[in-house]
This record gives sequence, structure tokens and C-alpha cells, in this order.
Amino acid sequence: MGEAQELQLRVSAHEAINEAKPQNGHTNGPKPRRKLISWIRIGIYAVFVLAGQSVAMLLGRLYFAKGGNSKWMGTLVQLVGFPVLFPYYLIPSKKNKNSITESPRTNPSSKPPSCLVLASSYTVLGILLAADCYLYSVGLMYLPVSTYSLICASQLAFNAFFSFFLNSQKFTFHIINSLVLLTVSSILLVFQSENEDTPNVSRGKYAIGFICTVGASAGYGLVLSLTQFLFNRVLKSERFSVIIDVIVCEALVASLVTLVGLFASGEWKGLTAEMNSYALGKVSYIMVLAWTAISWQLFSIGSMGLIIELSSLFSNAISVLGLPIVPVLAVFFFHEKMDGIKVMAMMLAIWGFISYAYQNYVDDYSTKKESQKATRENRALSIGEREINI
Repeated sequence: MGEAQELQLRVSAHEAINEAKPQNGHTNGPKPRRKLISWIRIGIYAVFVLAGQSVAMLLGRLYFAKGGNSKWMGTLVQLVGFPVLFPYYLIPSKKNKNSITESPRTNPSSKPPSCLVLASSYTVLGILLAADCYLYSVGLMYLPVSTYSLICASQLAFNAFFSFFLNSQKFTFHIINSLVLLTVSSILLVFQSENEDTPNVSRGKYAIGFICTVGASAGYGLVLSLTQFLFNRVLKSERFSVIIDVIVCEALVASLVTLVGLFASGEWKGLTAEMNSYALGKVSYIMVLAWTAISWQLFSIGSMGLIIELSSLFSNAISVLGLPIVPVLAVFFFHEKMDGIKVMAMMLAIWGFISYAYQNYVDDYSTKKESQKATRENRALSIGEREINI
């Protein structure tokens, strides 16, 4: 009787394990550790984020520092570079599909969203993106690029806040520690006693730049969280082609909104005079704007890629990691001073990122252990069943 009960228990456990496996072959239990190819993609996306963001910020500041005065043009170059992605659509569809490995979270049998849902999603995100880029443009116009980049570190805290409600982001000690450090690093910059790096900017404009940059950081955190929500709940796909579609559609809507603002404000009338009087010359004026636009598109590809590979919060964390690079480069290119407050803010920002990265390492290690344990239990169960059958 005891052997019969033992056999029944093992069979029941084996059936429970089989029932826990969905039809597409992926388990609902712990996810296996990421494959090497996935980490390679994550590394490439991270390089795009770090390089694109640093170059774009420096060129954006160069535009304003050498005679650029149009906030709407500073906004437009953050968005209008999306046509550089059009050659991707010329690649044959078979190569597109074969070159991208499907993620376990991609469900090919799910019903695609309607055109109305997609159009509404892209319109809302595009308008938010345009408003966000405008605030960033105002901040970059009135603030030293070093101060501007360090304030942008607060976007991780805003992203975590919105992800908690939209994407069920879990908060651990290390993540909370990271958010606190990044927030404090931004608050420290409020106490700068003087503004030597932008002598032509009044205290009032400096305050406007500070407020706009904080507002832009909050808006960017919201846009990233909504984008992750779009991938997970609406598109339900993680192909690279979907990343390109989202970037192009959002940027198209945002560019149209920005063009309306450019012409409605009347700033377009002064662009010719601005180009003619640009301190570095007409050719440099065009090249600065063109490379700024391209750099922001590299950043967009990397950011979207990290969102679907991991999460919007991780994508933002990589972005925050690159922010301290900008103040160091600004010392050499714009001769800005690195006072004690900026150095302390930079150290806190780096510490905050390390705290967040450590939490991701702990999660990955824990997932690996749970996966190995589940595999050993399943294997032991199968061996036990074979022995009983014998």
C-alpha cells in the first residue's frame, strides 16, 4: 500500500509539472539565465545609449553656446533624425526575421492590435515625447551641460515611480537606495552658489532651466514606462522590426508637433540669420544639427532595445550611467568647472547606478539557482519513475 501511494504521489507531481508548462514549450517557472547572444544584444544597445546620449548632449550645448537661439530647433533635432532608419525597411523580410531571435515573451499566436489602437498609442506617446524634448531643449539652453546632465539623473527615480503603477515594478532595498542617491545628487545642484559656466544667463533663466530639466526628466520617465507598457500589453512582440516601427512612428508624430510649434512661434523666420551668424560657420551649423539628430536616433534604438530585453527601468539606469561622462567631457570641450558640489553629485549618481546594477545581478543569480533546482527536481522525478517502472 505504501509503494502504491508513493507511485501515485510521484505521478501526480509529474503531471503537475507537465501542466505548468504552456503549449509553446516555455515554462511558467523561473526563467533560465540569459543566453550569450542576449547579453551581446544588451551590450550593443548599452553602447548605443551611452555614446548617442553623450555626443548628442555635447552637440546640443554646442549649438546654443555658439549662437543658436531656437528652442524649437533644439527640440526638432532630437526627433527628426528617424529617416536614417528607413534603409532597414529595404532589407528583405526573410532576412529581417532570420536575423532576430524571438524572445520567450513573444507570442506569435496573439492577435495584433487594431490600427486605431496603434494610432492612438503612437499619437499620445509622440505628443508626450515632443513636450519632453522641448523641456530638455530649454534646460540645455540655460544650464551648463555638466549641471544639465547631472539633473537628468533624476529621471531614473521618476521612471521607477511610474513603472511601479504601470508595469508592476518591484522595489528592493538596493533599488530604493539607488533612487534616493540619484535624487539627492540632483538636489545638491540646487545649492550651487554661482553660475560661472553660463555668465550670460540670469538667475531667473537658470531657475527656469533647472525646473524644465527636472520636468523633462519626469516626462522621460513616464514615456519610458508607457513604452514598456506598449510593448508588453499592446504590441506583445519584441522583434527588432517592432523597435524600429515604434521609434519611427513616435518620432514622426513628435516631429510634426514640433514643426507646428516652430512655425507657430515664428522662430523659423530667424533660422537663416542664425545660420549666417553662427560662430563656427554655416557648414558647422548644419553639421552640428545633423549629427545631433543622428546621435539621438542611436540613443533611441539603444533605449528601446534595452526596454524589451530587460525593462524601462534598466534602460534608464544605463542612461543614468552615461550622464556622469558628460560633465567630464564638458571640462575639456567647454572649459566648464567641476566644483565640489558637481563632483559629489557625480559620485552619488555613479553609486546609485552601481546599487541598481547589483540588484540586477542578484536577481539574475537567484533566477539561475531556482532554474537549476527545478531542473534537478524534474530529473530526479523522471529517474524515480523509471526505477518504479522497472
